[in-house]
Amino acid sequence: MELKNLFIEPTAKTPQVDLNYPSGELIISGKSIPENAAIIYEAVLKWVTEYIKNPRPTTNLRLNLEYFNTASAIWLAKIVQTLGSIKDSEYTLMIHLYFNIEDYDNMEAEDLKDELHPIIHMIGVPTVSLGIKIYGTDDRGEIIKESMVLI
Repeated sequence: MELKNLFIEPTAKTPQVDLNYPSGELIISGKSIPENAAIIYEAVLKWVTEYIKNPRPTTNLRLNLEYFNTASAIWLAKIVQTLGSIKDSEYTLMIHLYFNIEDYDNMEAEDLKDELHPIIHMIGVPTVSLGIKIYGTDDRGEIIKESMVLI
């Protein structure tokens, strides 16, 4: 039985969620400042837990969040940690992170490592090949600059 896609419309306080099983594209974008993060993220975590049982060879987790609160960060950590436990070491998990270009351009290599440390830490020792790609975007969300971080 193939996993059904999950799409959740965004609101002023919740992100758009677009989890596409056939393509392996998992996108969370917008703002994530819900009163009760579990309402959004329980469904996402449940879907991801099912997804890792039969994942695509390449999974792209795209986190394009303008802002997220602490409760959202906790749920996002659970999602990333779950994806990092894909059992096939031949498979790849790519985490795509989007920053405003001004923040991106002002980041030194050490700052970038500090920004990524919580993500790397929450994954622990992944059982899947892991890559992180960073994007600098303008005010319209257009990608201006990108770089790959090897783990």
